[in-house]
Amino acid sequence: MKNVIILFTFLFFQAGFSQQAEFLKIRPYKVAELSDSIRETSSLKFFKNKLYTFNDSGNPPDIFEIDKNTGKILNVIKTDLQNKDWEAMTSDSVSVYIGDFGNNAGNRKDLKIYRINLERVDSANNAKNVIPFYYPEQTDFTPKNINNDFDAEAMVFLNGKIHLFTKEWVSKKTTHYTINPEISELQPAQKIESFQTDFVVTDASYFKGKLYLVGYTKKTAVFLAIFTETEPGIFFSEKPKKYYLGSSISIGQVEGIAVNEDGIYISGEEFRSPFGRIKPRLYLIPYHLIGQ
Repeated sequence: MKNVIILFTFLFFQAGFSQQAEFLKIRPYKVAELSDSIRETSSLKFFKNKLYTFNDSGNPPDIFEIDKNTGKILNVIKTDLQNKDWEAMTSDSVSVYIGDFGNNAGNRKDLKIYRINLERVDSANNAKNVIPFYYPEQTDFTPKNINNDFDAEAMVFLNGKIHLFTKEWVSKKTTHYTINPEISELQPAQKIESFQTDFVVTDASYFKGKLYLVGYTKKTAVFLAIFTETEPGIFFSEKPKKYYLGSSISIGQVEGIAVNEDGIYISGEEFRSPFGRIKPRLYLIPYHLIGQ
């Protein structure tokens, strides 16, 4: 009976979402199931034509290169950094940035971004490349698990700045902040704009003037929103194209997105429900499905 109720609830909300977003079921576009070594994959990033991911909190601070066609792990880059809660990855032309700013409880005061040279990950190099920051709007640090607006799991690098997009559990918005990667002292994140996504944002990718955000709702609905850059570094002046991708129950908990000439790569970490276990997966959405 419990499963029947859950299924009914899922179908009810799915019907409601059909009125708000276009349907783009990604289940048929699965590239591969990923190794259990990256069952908590969080974020995707192309860097020098290679695809990378990592696991989030509670896992070793390792970066995995994976084959975009098979999902197979090609290389494991071990670091000596702390993985308190790695959630996002981006890059400039030289370095990769790792966002250790997962904050489900909303009480962290040690938010930081690591800058890493993937060809040299020794401690002496990494110690000089920590970018600490804080949200100047946050005044309450009382633990409120998945009930705060100062979590984040998404960022891109653009115009010499790190652009961070929050995961707002209460407001169901995302706020766009910028952070200066050249400042190694504690700095305030600069608020730029906000948008009512109606889902929590779990990763971002920027490609050819478009910002791609993915995320989900507490009812397991997974969404993709595509924003057009209307002026340098500004994305929320116009409504995005919004797509309903499916439920976490069938496609996994979507935590990563990386866009290149092939299309839109999306990764989902392992998801368990009364209906069973969905293994971590990699998907590829062809451009023609979104009219690009």
